[in-house]
Amino acid sequence: MKLAFLKSEHRQRLSYHVVLLGGVALLTSAAIGVADHLTRADIARRQLEDLQVTLQQVVPASYYDNELVRDTVAVNDRTGEPVTVYRARRGGQVQAVCYQVRAPGYGNTAMVIAIGVDRAGTLVGVRVISHNETPGLGDKIELSKSDWISRFTGRSLADPQPDQWAVKKDGGVFDQFTGATITPRAVVKAVKGGLDFFAAHRALLLDETTAQTASVASVSAGEKR
Repeated sequence: MKLAFLKSEHRQRLSYHVVLLGGVALLTSAAIGVADHLTRADIARRQLEDLQVTLQQVVPASYYDNELVRDTVAVNDRTGEPVTVYRARRGGQVQAVCYQVRAPGYGNTAMVIAIGVDRAGTLVGVRVISHNETPGLGDKIELSKSDWISRFTGRSLADPQPDQWAVKKDGGVFDQFTGATITPRAVVKAVKGGLDFFAAHRALLLDETTAQTASVASVSAGEKR
C-alpha cells in the first residue's frame, strides 16, 4: 500500500512528466529520422524522374545527346534570384537551354512555367508545370485542356515584336480565354521575360564565354610571338 502511494506521488512530480515528455519526443524524432533516411533515396529518384519528364516536354530529343539534368549553370535573374538552367548539347555544343519562369497566379500562388529556347533565341517548347488557376477557365494553360500553350513554340523576341507580346485584348497577338484574361496575360508576360533573360545572358547560357576567353588568350599569345 505504501509502495503504491510512493509511486503515485512520484508520478505527480514535475520532473517525472518532463522526463516522460522528453522520452516520447526522443522516440518520435528517432522514428521520423529513420523514415526520412529510408525514403530519401526514393524521393530523390522520383524528383529526378519528374524533372526529366519536364525537360523532355520543352526540349526535343533531337537537340541533345547529353544528360540535361547533369549539365546545368546557375544564373541570377534581374531580381538577383538564381535560376537553374539546363543545357542541351549535341556534339559538345549547346543547342538549347531550359529553365523555369514564374507568373503571378490565382490566390497569390505562382504559376511555374518551363521554357525551352534554342541557341537562336527561339522557343522550342513551353509548359505550365504547376498552377492553382480556376478549373474550366484559367486551367486552359494546361496542354491536356487546350493547345493554347503550344502556340508559343517557334516564337521569339522578334516574332512577334516586343510590343506585340500581349493578349489580343491588350493589343497583342495571343488569344485570351473567354471569361479569364488575367491568367493568359500573366503567362505571356512571364514567357517574354524568359526570352529577355536568355537574351541578357546568351553567351553564358550557351557556354560561349569559355570559348571566347580561349580565343582571346590564343590571339594574345600570337601577338607576343
